[in-house]
Amino acid sequence: MSDIRFDIGSLHAAYQAGTGIAEVIDRVLARIEAAGDPGIFIHLATKAAMLAEAEALGSFDPVAKPLWGIPFAVKDNIDVAGMPTTAACAEYAYTPDRDATVVAKLKAAGALVVGKTNLDQFATGLVGVRTPWPIPRNAIDPRLVPGGSSSGSAVATARGIVSFALGTDTAGSGRIPAGLNNVVGLKPTVGALSTAGVVPACRTLDCVSVFALTVDDAYAVLSVAAAYDAADPYSHDIAVRPLAARPPALNVGIPAKADLKFFGDASMQAGFEAALAALEASGAKLVEIPFGDFYATADLLYEGAWVAERYAAIRDFFEANEAALHPVTRKIIGGARNLSAADAFRGLYALQAYKARLAPVIASVDLFCVPTAPTHYTVDDVLADPIATNSRLGTYTNFVNLLDMCGIAVPAGTRDDGLPMSVTLLAAAGRDGLVAAAARDLHSASGLVLGATGWRQSSARPANASAEDGTIEMVVVGAHLSGMPLNGQLKEAGARFCRATTTTPSYKLYELAGQTTPKPGLIRVAGGGTAIEVEVWRLPAEAFGRFVAAIPPPLGIGTIELDDGTSAKGFLAETVGLSAATDISAYGGWRSFLARTQQAQR
Repeated sequence: MSDIRFDIGSLHAAYQAGTGIAEVIDRVLARIEAAGDPGIFIHLATKAAMLAEAEALGSFDPVAKPLWGIPFAVKDNIDVAGMPTTAACAEYAYTPDRDATVVAKLKAAGALVVGKTNLDQFATGLVGVRTPWPIPRNAIDPRLVPGGSSSGSAVATARGIVSFALGTDTAGSGRIPAGLNNVVGLKPTVGALSTAGVVPACRTLDCVSVFALTVDDAYAVLSVAAAYDAADPYSHDIAVRPLAARPPALNVGIPAKADLKFFGDASMQAGFEAALAALEASGAKLVEIPFGDFYATADLLYEGAWVAERYAAIRDFFEANEAALHPVTRKIIGGARNLSAADAFRGLYALQAYKARLAPVIASVDLFCVPTAPTHYTVDDVLADPIATNSRLGTYTNFVNLLDMCGIAVPAGTRDDGLPMSVTLLAAAGRDGLVAAAARDLHSASGLVLGATGWRQSSARPANASAEDGTIEMVVVGAHLSGMPLNGQLKEAGARFCRATTTTPSYKLYELAGQTTPKPGLIRVAGGGTAIEVEVWRLPAEAFGRFVAAIPPPLGIGTIELDDGTSAKGFLAETVGLSAATDISAYGGWRSFLARTQQAQR
């Protein structure tokens, strides 16, 4: 049997070339056998059941069913009709008669459930060893913990058994296992994926996460499954735009050097510094941010309100079956018995204070880059000290859902000791597309193979956004460029970056005089012009008029011809506004002009 790559693009290409879905199912089963790891799955679909689901899909049609024939796994705290849900506790098991909303959406898109994966019991932990089933073996180095709580989902993806897997992420359970197994872990904005049919951990913070071999695949799954769900009172209608290129200039917040925590792991520190260098090489500007308040927010997660919430989620079962719980899980959740309502409110008040303090900090940059984990631990390390090691793994993950941020863990390289290096990109709620676009470039720059499969990354690039999504292209040339002072106005209007290009060689660029914020003016000329660097952004149609109405003179909106053969509305200057202006066309663009002048002033 020939090898078949399971990233979605490659698998669909194989189907298009004539590979049968039965052959893919055989490959899934062969890879499970080859892994020889009884800890990955708690329950497996039978071959007959998978073939029956495949038969029901009909002929290959990736347009009607964008995940046609794509095998996936489901963390065993998420319901799949006809399969037991255990949350890694046999005594808790029940067999649902309907799929969780997110599973139903993926099945409707053509994806095939392979089985239910192992986890830290009741999704309580970041280590992957708190299970009465065998501990899943880390796909990169079996000495290491697999990471939790979504351990089995991460390992199944890294081994190429499935194309993607669902996890959950309350405190980092969709990111830590991804980082430890060299795969992508997408933690969307809380509420973007319905949690109806998911065994709750902290219902107010829980979200379904996606493990995949590539950012494109993780984002494709998010695009299919994201939708408002009336069955989930915490569901939100989050617009998931097509994945496009990221803006060429980004302000990236990083923990201040004095605040970084690696717990003595010099290899992890060196790996993080290398990842930051790659970000800078891609055009990002790194901004050091004091991280004390982020850490203090993280500490709240296992205090008062949210420990009590874990207890509330399974209180009746816990009281009737306490001995059935894993000893560490029982200790953590059982601690809530000593908490009062006053303790819960104290935690809520503290969180609100941190959210108010950190909101302007989060808004001050485009996104953040942090280590996914501060260090690596072996299974023996964690079994010897289960609480402290778990706590340290959550250093850069525990605060994220509390502060309503989205994020994606992405492989960024290999440490000097050969172990995987991963970073997590974070941003405010709703900016899932931006973090995914930046993560995609970082993953590509790493040159890493996919998971533990040995498969090379594809060189395919995302398509540009289409006018079919109800947006209007707008050309910006100066202070609204990415990374520039007025770019925030575009973002506030709901704009997203489309592409960087140049005008046709029919324009001149001037530095306007008398401006509070330095601005250029672009004019079209009959002769003697040059090509000027610009960016194309897409604005929602309803926001376009409001944005244009706020443009101050001498700037206005006109049609700008672009070197790629297209044209779009964009900023042009009135000739009357060019008195005392300086012709800076020779610099080729506003960004180049500012860089040269700043360099000259040093």
